[in-house]
Parts: sequence; C-alpha cells; structure tokens
Amino acid sequence: MAQQRKPAFERFEASLLACPKCRRAVPVRKRLLLVLPEGDKYQYVCPDCGSECGTTVEKPFPRPRL
Repeated sequence: MAQQRKPAFERFEASLLACPKCRRAVPVRKRLLLVLPEGDKYQYVCPDCGSECGTTVEKPFPRPRL
C-alpha cells in the first residue's frame, strides 16, 4: 500500500494582489465576509481605494481523531 505524502504547506496567505481600480499590486487587507457551513469566506480589500481585490473560503482544519 502506498504511503500518502503530507503537503508541504497548509494554506497560502495573499500579501499582494492586483487592485482593479488602482491598476497596481497593493498589500491587501483581509476582511471576514461570511461564516458558511463549509468555511469562512474572506474578502481581500485594497487599503488605498477600498475595492475588492479577491475572495477566498478557508475550510476549517480537520479535527484530529483521538
């Protein structure tokens, strides 16, 4: 039976995203938008103009079995 490899990372965190209004890469702010059954939905916002630069849904970490 083949052994499953663990991923090298758990989650990526965006630090710079392209702002559609400013038309340049900006260090975004992460804001909680919704709490959903499948995970928390976050919005990435430009600190200069307040435009949305992207969204992501973070699924909760699986609880370890005891």
